[in-house]
Amino acid sequence: MDGLPEPLPPLAGPRAEDLAPWACHSARSRGRRHPELDAPTRTAFQRDRDRIVHSTAFRRLVYKTQVFLNHEGDLFRTRLTHSLEVAQLGRSLARALRLNEDLVEAIALAHDLGHTPFGHAGQDALNTCMAAHGGFEHNLQSLRVVDALEERYPQYDGLNLCFETREGILKHCSRANAELIEAREPGGVGRRFLDRTQPSLEAQLCNLADEIAYNAHDIDDGVRSGLITLDQLQDVPLVARFTRETLAAFPTLGGRRLLYETIRRMLSAQVYDVMSATAAGLAEWTPSDVDAARQAPPLLRFTDAMRAESTALKRFLFANLYRHPQVVATTVQAQQVVHELFAAYMDAPTQMKGHRPLGAAPARDVADYIAGMTDRFAAREHERLTGRNLIT
Repeated sequence: MDGLPEPLPPLAGPRAEDLAPWACHSARSRGRRHPELDAPTRTAFQRDRDRIVHSTAFRRLVYKTQVFLNHEGDLFRTRLTHSLEVAQLGRSLARALRLNEDLVEAIALAHDLGHTPFGHAGQDALNTCMAAHGGFEHNLQSLRVVDALEERYPQYDGLNLCFETREGILKHCSRANAELIEAREPGGVGRRFLDRTQPSLEAQLCNLADEIAYNAHDIDDGVRSGLITLDQLQDVPLVARFTRETLAAFPTLGGRRLLYETIRRMLSAQVYDVMSATAAGLAEWTPSDVDAARQAPPLLRFTDAMRAESTALKRFLFANLYRHPQVVATTVQAQQVVHELFAAYMDAPTQMKGHRPLGAAPARDVADYIAGMTDRFAAREHERLTGRNLIT
């Protein structure tokens, strides 16, 4: 009728007939902790993705370390670019395997929201500081961010995400913490760590996409930094195989193009390997639905041969990049910053400007504040509180 708006389009998202029986369907989600009406034009998982992208914690990822501290170069990966790469790989795999792309994207974009400044160095330091107070796990912190720490809505704390997204965010969890979650949320996202069952296939896919992404981009960043070389990487079978393949196709290729093409072929091979191994596992177990898939062994996986090659690559990167003297030197400085920030805030909580305590123990409030910092904010705060600049 004239003067009336056009009818709303149908919900956008994967059609039920396009998803495998064992995929998560947004219309069959186990729901949100705080019930809400459905959005008229977005599925529940698309809505989760949008909430994550608009969150404060997501924006902070652009200034959080992946391997190299933020000030060390403009082209190195950060937690944000890493998360985008995981989302891209995850969506590609999800489409090929007929899993829910929107759910995979939401999990991928949120999986590192709880990471501290200064990467794993900051996480290890904060875990040490919290040893007498329950420790610190970045996966658990990511869940804490989306469940409680974000301040966007008048009705509740956090982002009120769907169970399936929250389940995927909580990639690892100690038994002690799983028991605490279970006490607060019976049958919730902590239950599988007690029952020893699996998360959804979409969550399993994100775990593999995370591994594939960081192995590839850490090679790129490591070579760009000059700390490792492509020649050194020829000791790694997975890299050497695709370097030879690239040079067979382009004999005169060198420099960054040779590196990029080697990584591209390596990425493709790993993606196709996951597709093949997962298809074989699904054919063997034939889960009838998403809950049956949770009862099976992990079904998103590499073949045994690719798993061995990926493990060899990780060992090389650990020994030659993550433990390179230059990286270790910055790691020591970063850990000192976190330790001294923790001590300063425990002594004077009022120094945590703008922080909203959640009523937890004082140490957990301090951990929340430090975990939410970017690299450069942590460095500035440390200098303000101590008068020393350790991150140069």
